[in-house]
Amino acid sequence: MNLLVTGAIGSSKDILLELEKMGNNVIFLQNEKDELPTAPEQIEGIICNGLFLHHPIEKFINLKYIQLTSAGFDRVPMEYVEEKGIAIYNARGVYSVPMAEYAVCGVLSLYKQMQFFNKNQNEHNWEKHRKLPELFGKTVLIVGCGSVGNECAMRFKAFGTKIIGCDINTCYNPNFNKIYHIDELYSVLPMADIVVLTLPLSDKTRHLIDEKAFSKFKDASVLVNISRGAVVETNALINALENKLFGAVLDVFEEEPLNSSSPLWDMQNVIITPHNSFIGDGNKLRLYELILNNLWRYSK
Repeated sequence: MNLLVTGAIGSSKDILLELEKMGNNVIFLQNEKDELPTAPEQIEGIICNGLFLHHPIEKFINLKYIQLTSAGFDRVPMEYVEEKGIAIYNARGVYSVPMAEYAVCGVLSLYKQMQFFNKNQNEHNWEKHRKLPELFGKTVLIVGCGSVGNECAMRFKAFGTKIIGCDINTCYNPNFNKIYHIDELYSVLPMADIVVLTLPLSDKTRHLIDEKAFSKFKDASVLVNISRGAVVETNALINALENKLFGAVLDVFEEEPLNSSSPLWDMQNVIITPHNSFIGDGNKLRLYELILNNLWRYSK
């Protein structure tokens, strides 16, 4: 198979050699924005992240196989993929561990007022803080109970929390006390001290968390968004942070990078990171194993 591989897989040449050993003619493109190194009609398989944001998929007339290095499908024209019967695989599970660790870290940083203590450390100021919430006994709502949501559930559960979920799939999962259907979100939100968003972006989930949804949040609750920025309506979020929420842990935003003039930057009850929660030193091995396993299964 003529296999186009982009720099989204990282800098190691090991994976390229393994792909060649499987009988593929590997064509490498470092930057997905750059000109293709070969005619698109020659390409039968692609391993990429956002290639189709820069190169129309319709030009790849002989494309049969896509492996994404991302967990989401929102950068791919899925209607076209399904219409043409193109096999597509995502990176499910690759980034779930670091993202779950990030979610716990963010909530604990808010609860334990680490910004307050970091500021005092920088100023050499010895000052106690007498109001520090505990995770123990809190209710954590995870919206999106897939791989990332499941990893979050396991880690928050270890702190003695009650774990509830919201998803289109309500099958039993031992890591959750109960999973509700996503249509029940408004009735479930008032139960939660912490709301963790791990669901994919789609037409149905865009601005799922808007002004009406925030009105259902428990007072002094925490929002963690490690899904996609557009799942949350930004103006409604800012209003909720000013009037209702204890705080928010935000790794993703409607517009990235986050505009320097955004009031979110200066809010003391907000932790901001630049779409970085998926980074972990175990990602490379998980991604390479997934790519090779999926390609092997496809070729059988």
